[in-house]
Amino acid sequence: MPKQEPENFRFRQIHLDFHTSEHIEGVGDDFDPEQFVQVLKDGAVSSVTLFGRCHHGWAYYPTEIGKPHPHLSRPDLLGDMVRACRKSDIETPIYMTVQWDELSAREHPEWRVMQAENRAANYPGTEASAMNQLTPTWHTLCLNHSEYVDHLIAMTREVCEAYAPPALFMDILGSYDCVCNSCLRSMRKAGLDPLVAADRKANDKAVLMAFFERFTREINGEFPDVRIFYNSGHIFKGQKERYRFYGQLELESLPTGGWGYDHFPASARYADGLGLPMLGMTGRFHTHWGEFGGFKRPEALIFECCQMIAMGAHCSIGDQLHPRGSMDPATYDLIRPAYERVRQLEPYAVGAEYEADVALLSLESQEGGLTAHLGHRTSESDTAAARTMLEMQIPFDVIEGDTDLSKYRLVVLPDDIRLDNDLAVRIEEYLAGGGAVLATGQSGLNADGNALMLDIGASLAPDVGFDPSYLRAEPDLDPDLPGSSIVMYEQPLGLRAHDADVLAAVRPSYFNRKWDRFCSHLHTPEDATAKDIGPAILQKGQLVHCAYPLFRLYGATGQVLYKYLLRGMINRVYGERLMGTDLPSAARLSLMNQPAEHRQILHVLYAPTQLRGAGMKYNDGQTRPVEIIEDAPEIDGATAWIKTDAAPAKVTCAYTGQEVRWTHDSERGRLLLSIPRFHIHTALVIHAEQQKDSFR
Repeated sequence: MPKQEPENFRFRQIHLDFHTSEHIEGVGDDFDPEQFVQVLKDGAVSSVTLFGRCHHGWAYYPTEIGKPHPHLSRPDLLGDMVRACRKSDIETPIYMTVQWDELSAREHPEWRVMQAENRAANYPGTEASAMNQLTPTWHTLCLNHSEYVDHLIAMTREVCEAYAPPALFMDILGSYDCVCNSCLRSMRKAGLDPLVAADRKANDKAVLMAFFERFTREINGEFPDVRIFYNSGHIFKGQKERYRFYGQLELESLPTGGWGYDHFPASARYADGLGLPMLGMTGRFHTHWGEFGGFKRPEALIFECCQMIAMGAHCSIGDQLHPRGSMDPATYDLIRPAYERVRQLEPYAVGAEYEADVALLSLESQEGGLTAHLGHRTSESDTAAARTMLEMQIPFDVIEGDTDLSKYRLVVLPDDIRLDNDLAVRIEEYLAGGGAVLATGQSGLNADGNALMLDIGASLAPDVGFDPSYLRAEPDLDPDLPGSSIVMYEQPLGLRAHDADVLAAVRPSYFNRKWDRFCSHLHTPEDATAKDIGPAILQKGQLVHCAYPLFRLYGATGQVLYKYLLRGMINRVYGERLMGTDLPSAARLSLMNQPAEHRQILHVLYAPTQLRGAGMKYNDGQTRPVEIIEDAPEIDGATAWIKTDAAPAKVTCAYTGQEVRWTHDSERGRLLLSIPRFHIHTALVIHAEQQKDSFR
């Protein structure tokens, strides 16, 4: 749906964390309103999210409902910040914590989440005390306690009355598998069994939805212009009903903080379809929130922010203010290069719409979206499918099963998309109308996995039983595939072909590796004397199906041959692409349409990520690799093209305004573009021949 953005919705936001322990004195001692604003201005910032109340539970203004920080030297630190920013036309959304409130957790332990499996709801550590009492972390509150919700709404109303924020960032709204006494009563009343995980999940969701409904009704009922965002660390797919209570979206996605560089694109291409104002959110931290003294490279922030613009989002960068309240100029020296770029791109981003002709049906949306832990962020198959499209420079949307398919030329069903009768009929009608479908793994089966719901020209057969097995492709499937068999590290769907073209076959090994019979270091080789044991890739009309979960395999192993298999399948049914480039696969392209300005903008990004950290230890007990962007090269002499029958009036660079060389191939319907020399990102503005013309 088209996004309805509020007037003057800012592009360059800072999310200024201020989680400050009561064991630190002199809070705000060094705050200087002029220094505060000047540093923000030096960083090219136009909006800053300021703290009303933090995870420690303390308020930073003279509250009559909560408790101010006990060592707050300026009674109205929040108000001082708001007034200083507004004098300089810097917008001031306000942050309020929700389920992490350590003060309330101490004073009202009866409000705390009690997880069914006696895990901590955050950063579990290793200690085994009751409700993880000895773990140095937030002790999560359950929203099934009306007294706490009353308290939270009253504090939020107090903040809105005093400071009139344009938006509220309500943080930490999760599902925690709770079996506190209040949740047990709710489950009994609803006829749910607390011993059944699915029933606990249903109760979690009901509690969360009741909170959304009440909070939005009461706050927006009194302050209708305040946009409310409820943060869960991820925009869950498969939960459209929750977003009717949101006023905007902020896509938390710190690439080096546990989200990874693959998370944001898939999230943005789903969230963009919800029709809400949208910001991307990264951080200046090398790792995670709360990393004092940790900084990523400015090249990384340039890439991340320009990618947000290219994906249809505005920008937010996370920072954390020192307890004494003085802004760190070095941080904003780091932020400035990214936000100066964004400032230059803003005229080409207002009202711009992302152009996509491929849809990825989200596996996460089928799995229900709501998960028991904040740490779960999208499915492996969704992420890998999005990365594959990005590497092929294919523009895509991430959709749910009820989305209108008619505007797409290709619909992708990654790895395990199960179909009910309604969705199967809609896909068959889409195919009959000229659409194309790519399915992998068990996609196309019914919910029980015992029947095919699409006509793929084959029937189900017994599993092949070899682990691993091998795939041998027909020579013309893709030019980069080898002329020999490829090892496949997951089981294929057992199939028997009837009236489909077989593009690749499943091949057996000699035997499975066991203690009493094995060969070589890793696995048994292909049995070169045996016959094929089933189809691996089939095509029937405009539907192409691979028996293996190729997206998940590519995401897990990085074996580029799996991507080439997918590319060969896509080329069979997709037809000519919307755009392309001679840049390597690390390049990212997106095409935005600005109908009000009668122009398109082709965004080109190139900054390969590098694995530099072997294992960063986090408070949640996990050790994660750290992928960074440091020394992105300058690119010169590259070309790109977009599919269009219309020749432009001119093409210019969004940054310099200088004209860009182009030619139009009317026979192929292609606009060929010479990309000027660029570093990390450029944007080419394609102006229509006449103001009335459109490129659509």
